[in-house]
Amino acid sequence: MEYKLCFRNAIIWFRSFLRRMGYLDACFLLLAAALRLWALDMKPPHFDEGINGWFADQVRELGYYRYDPTNYHGPLYFYVLFIVQTLFGRNLWVLRMPAVIGSIMSVWLALRFDRFFGKMAARLGALTLAVSPAAVFYGRYAIHESWVTASLMVLMLGVFGLWSSGDRRSLFITILGVTLLLLLKETAVIHIGCLLLAIPCLIGFFLLSPTAAAVSFAPQRWAWKDLFLTCSLSLGVLFLFYSGMLLNLKGFFNLFQTLPAWIHTGVEAGGHVKSEYQIGPLNYYWLALMIRYEWPSFVGLLFTVRLLGKASLMMRYLGIYAVGVLMAYSIVPYKTPWCIISILWPFALLFGVAVQEGWVFKKWRSLIGVGACFLLAGSLVICVRLNFWHSTDPEEPYVYVQTFPEIKLLTEPLLEKAKKDPRAYHLQGQILLESYYPIPWMLGDFTDIGYYSKDNFPQKFSGDFIVIEASKMELVEKKLQEPYYRQYFKLRDAMGECVVYFKKAAFPDLQESRNDKIQKGVDRFFPELIVPQK
Repeated sequence: MEYKLCFRNAIIWFRSFLRRMGYLDACFLLLAAALRLWALDMKPPHFDEGINGWFADQVRELGYYRYDPTNYHGPLYFYVLFIVQTLFGRNLWVLRMPAVIGSIMSVWLALRFDRFFGKMAARLGALTLAVSPAAVFYGRYAIHESWVTASLMVLMLGVFGLWSSGDRRSLFITILGVTLLLLLKETAVIHIGCLLLAIPCLIGFFLLSPTAAAVSFAPQRWAWKDLFLTCSLSLGVLFLFYSGMLLNLKGFFNLFQTLPAWIHTGVEAGGHVKSEYQIGPLNYYWLALMIRYEWPSFVGLLFTVRLLGKASLMMRYLGIYAVGVLMAYSIVPYKTPWCIISILWPFALLFGVAVQEGWVFKKWRSLIGVGACFLLAGSLVICVRLNFWHSTDPEEPYVYVQTFPEIKLLTEPLLEKAKKDPRAYHLQGQILLESYYPIPWMLGDFTDIGYYSKDNFPQKFSGDFIVIEASKMELVEKKLQEPYYRQYFKLRDAMGECVVYFKKAAFPDLQESRNDKIQKGVDRFFPELIVPQK
């Protein structure tokens, strides 16, 4: 009876929650959740996911996160990954779940803009983010960007709240948004800078083209002591996290070295420059991604031209900020495609504003409605195709430094053996690759794996498994002292083919078990027995 009563109360609470939120809004959130949660572990960990997971493992080893200004990421996300992995275990679902929650949260936050732009605009903006190929694709990755986007939306809600009501709650939300950004990623300086620069730009536009409505700025109903307390709390939180929970005090002072280090990396680009999209001083990489994948948001970008005419100050401010961020990211040579989700969100809202403005013209409603449905449906189709059919296809620009499914040829024999016999976690491994992430996280429970570069190869190759680039496999094979199974695989698109050697004595049934699982007729997927010459 108690279980039935609990279940009944849960149903009553859920129905009440749906009524308060609105059934349509709840459908948007359910759609966002379904796209982000379905088959979440279908693709192997990305390069950056492996690094982030490894940092979370280091928190477990050290007891705190040791902040390094050359890492260009704040400590918050690594502590979150550490907590969820400690509570729920080390697997892909757990690793990616915080990013999924952050991505769904951004859809919910978009709905909160209804008080500033209208319910239709906010709902269409939320729906755009719910089906956005980039928001879904990178929302299924254990990287910082989903949380950065949600934090930016929190900050903008706080700014607009101060603008429209001036209450203490909005002040707290604004400081919260800034604090979260500073705890997450170095690119906070771009967004905060664009928010500040948008103010004089807004004043200039107003002098040239007055707004449709009267200029109004709510009287601020917070006291200076409220500002002092919230800023002090923010500073205390920053100090606590950057100092490694007071275990690494110099980490807080290293925070002030982040900006010069990041500027150096942003200028040097570190191999992430997109020169093929360069036309003179203009780089149209982000525009190309929007035209290919993000149709509604691209319409939102085009709508910013309309804001040069008479428009509300808030719309103009959001448009100026959005274009400013797009220009800033276009100027910076360092370009990784996942940054686009922190660029897109204001354009998603502006798409909703554009449709809402056009909706007042009754004779154009049918055309506008069909056009909006076509753009959103097209975005959904592209999203499903990308995330569930081409999620590891290097021909897709969003698929960047992605690990190939072939990594299972290395990991599955090890994980299956350890599952049957936990003593296998102590197998000796030798990884001889210049770039080996996400392997350290995927095999993080194994206790005896050495990672080597070309400058410090081991003197002896005797591990239970050995991994090396195929171009250097002769270095291994001429030193083998007993039979090994040789298996080819490819780690990622930017790397050459790799080889893994499994010691026959440690994996006696490898060939038979692999023949049952791997598609027949493809020779490179079959382990080949290598017997050393006497």
